[in-house]
Amino acid sequence: MAKVSAKYELMIVISVAKGEEAAQAVWEKFKALIEKNAELGEVDDWGKRKLAYPINYETEAYYIVAQFASAPEFPAELDRVLNITDGVLRSMITVTE
Repeated sequence: MAKVSAKYELMIVISVAKGEEAAQAVWEKFKALIEKNAELGEVDDWGKRKLAYPINYETEAYYIVAQFASAPEFPAELDRVLNITDGVLRSMITVTE
């Protein structure tokens, strides 16, 4: 594993159009990706919440906030995968130092 050099926070908003189990499966995919390339820290599962405004005609989504530490190259790759994955409505990665 690469040298850990920065701490990050990921907020991911996942579609519940196919059910909460499908949303959980999307999160498990990203959890595995993070654990493979970084050190996963605290995961705050907010569960299903009402959106402030509709996204792709959806009014509810599944929210998860996760802390992780990784090499500086990994967040860009994680963001790329998040952007091309069906079921991810919104995501944001921030540095938390």
